[in-house]
Amino acid sequence: MKMKTQSRFVEVASLLTVKNNQFLSDGKPFFWLADTCWSAFTNISESDWHYYLDQRQRQGFNVVQINVLRQWDASGSSLDIDPFPIVKTDQGYFYDYSVINSEYFDRAERMLQDVVNHGMTPALVLLWSNYVPGTWASKLARNNLFTYNHLADYVTYVTRRFAKFHPVYFISGDTDFPTDETVRYYQRVLTTAQENDHQALYSFHIKGRLQEIPEEFRETTDFFSYQSGHNLAGQATAYTIPQTLLKMGYSKPIVNTEPCYEQISYSRNLYGRYRPENVRQAAWSAVLSGASAGITYGAHGIWSWHTTGASFGIVEGEGFDTPFDWRDALKFPGATDMTLLKTVMQRYFIKGCLPISEPVAEKPSIRAANDRDGDAYVIYVPTNTVLDLTQMTGMNRANARITVLDLDSKQVEHGVWMTSNKMALSSALSDSLVVVQRMEDNQNVQ
Repeated sequence: MKMKTQSRFVEVASLLTVKNNQFLSDGKPFFWLADTCWSAFTNISESDWHYYLDQRQRQGFNVVQINVLRQWDASGSSLDIDPFPIVKTDQGYFYDYSVINSEYFDRAERMLQDVVNHGMTPALVLLWSNYVPGTWASKLARNNLFTYNHLADYVTYVTRRFAKFHPVYFISGDTDFPTDETVRYYQRVLTTAQENDHQALYSFHIKGRLQEIPEEFRETTDFFSYQSGHNLAGQATAYTIPQTLLKMGYSKPIVNTEPCYEQISYSRNLYGRYRPENVRQAAWSAVLSGASAGITYGAHGIWSWHTTGASFGIVEGEGFDTPFDWRDALKFPGATDMTLLKTVMQRYFIKGCLPISEPVAEKPSIRAANDRDGDAYVIYVPTNTVLDLTQMTGMNRANARITVLDLDSKQVEHGVWMTSNKMALSSALSDSLVVVQRMEDNQNVQ
């Protein structure tokens, strides 16, 4: 089902394909703007799900990331539904993976139909890392590991049943690849899925700050999904990981599918939460550094679907602070920041963009890219400074104009040339976006 749009990009819930480093839908560029709702199938009532989708559709999201199985660190829920028969003990919960609960998947199917009805594409995780032996999460999991002999039956059932919704599949969730057995599990999942839905796109959702997957998976998947994540010391990976991939010659789409969530706390029990400007920095740093096929947003309270007073997460592991109630998290301002990012990427980079490896000397957190015709540069400036635009090839005071968007206040102003290749300090008090365009292109960021 198509949604009306004024850009040349399309908003559809139809089959996505890949050409070079971009997603396509019906042959037209598709910029992936996903929201994170891992716990949807186990935690959300169908009426609340519809309300949530209404909001995200209005904001311009076109993908929803969902865990097919129970999210191991989800918030508590009054719903009592699981994908397999379950036995709960003080030590955890144990599934009988030989028996699929068709009622669970009946409900999931209705929820996916609602996603499609809202013009959005589901991106489904088939096997989160807590179900797989050897992974970092398996050492903390309160569930029993998935039995290898039942993997093919489960994956076959899911991919055949959900194929009509044209989902994208993540083979893994938040995983590493420490052992041969780990790889063997994921290979079984990938092979089975591709046999049953050969048209779908496949990738791996990997743990924070990881930039490598086994070679056999890199060759047989359709795009690279990475996670700059929630570790305060690792935020620069938003741009260093795509830079590394490009240097290695990777030419498929790259997406940061888990930048820091808005209002999630710093991992490892550090005090503090990620604010909208932190989320903007992670997102802009990614898309202007090679991960230009899209971006994922997350709100702390939506991904785990938290209700005030409910239990949350696990004791060990990343150690995140209490989420906001989902009703409040749904209103976080960062979601509309991502809508603006999508609008800018659609406007200036319809043919994709070329990242500038070092836009400004000795200021690596300033990120920039240009369109493939060399007519426009988009620069993300996390802290206001005089900008040396020497690396913006062919742009100078004689032939280019500058527009500055304060990403906090959303105020737009004309940039001022100090010299032939330097821009004066703007009035932005927070992070800003600087667009440098050839004079004959007289459009501004709206």
